[in-house]
Amino acid sequence: MPKTGRAAAPHYPHTSTPASASEPQLPEPYGPLSMTVRRWLIQPAPHSQPVHIGASVCDADPYGLDLQLALYMCYELHYRGFAGADPAWEWHPALLDLRAQLERIFLTGLHRDIGPIDAHHTAIAEIESLIMEPIEGADVSHYLRDHATWDQMREYFVHRSLSHLKEGDPHAWAIPRLSGPAKASFVALEFAEYGAGRGQAMRQSLFADLLTAADLDATYAGYLDAVPAESLAVVNLMSLFGLHRRWRGAAVGHFAATEITSPPGSRQLVAALQRLGAPAACLAFYCQHAQTGAAHGQAVRRDVVGDLLAREPHLERDVVFGIRAYNVVESRLSETLLTSWKAGQTSLRRPLH
Repeated sequence: MPKTGRAAAPHYPHTSTPASASEPQLPEPYGPLSMTVRRWLIQPAPHSQPVHIGASVCDADPYGLDLQLALYMCYELHYRGFAGADPAWEWHPALLDLRAQLERIFLTGLHRDIGPIDAHHTAIAEIESLIMEPIEGADVSHYLRDHATWDQMREYFVHRSLSHLKEGDPHAWAIPRLSGPAKASFVALEFAEYGAGRGQAMRQSLFADLLTAADLDATYAGYLDAVPAESLAVVNLMSLFGLHRRWRGAAVGHFAATEITSPPGSRQLVAALQRLGAPAACLAFYCQHAQTGAAHGQAVRRDVVGDLLAREPHLERDVVFGIRAYNVVESRLSETLLTSWKAGQTSLRRPLH
């Protein structure tokens, strides 16, 4: 871990907050940004005096592990929080100010990589491009289907654990920001993510079962210290869009990209798991995703995106941006996995035992 040379956060009188069993542990920091956030989170949030959390973000890599880990810690306060972290940090102005700086760096990187969006390009046209499956063998799902070892498949589960143990939660932030048929259809699609009212059928629960069956840790955020920046960026992007009303169009675009690309990718993973003789619980998760198919895609296109843009046509480019941002972070993760595996190396920061 790089040395930061930064002074520790000031000490404030301790106020005990009972920890929930579902609260993950704070991760180990990687650099000055994540070190700064972690140092403050282990202190009670100050209430009686103004505080400024100093951290230099101007030279930070928008996709680097230090920034993504710092951002993840900030966002996780809006989900389950962290064991030992004062819940009051969730809305503390000083931490929100730092988070906003981190978000601007992340968004700058995304805008750079996405480039300008043509004013005449439609969200529906962008969605049409998602329907075309990748060139055979050019993505992770095809590699897993045809070439992956069981250890590589288990690594893939670890990379996805941070997002799949959240599953529909980041997208759910968009619900109060929608109205009419777009809202109703969005909720109906999310209802399936939550097991249609059956706790054991929630996709979060099914993925926890998958991890257990694969002899992996099914604890929420249990692999936060093992995954690289690319895996964190996948989750952070969903949180960024979901937590800001200003990005509601991008949240819908990201949701559309997820719903449309998930079934074909899941079909490849079902074939991969069958080839490897994986446990039934591993197959169950991806079989459910594979079965949603065209019906979900049509509902997203017509009832969610279509209705949203009929009501708020000025959000068209934001929807496109959300779709393309999804592709950027997913492509970066795919490249990391394939490069590591083809070189015979682990794709994680620490190997699985």
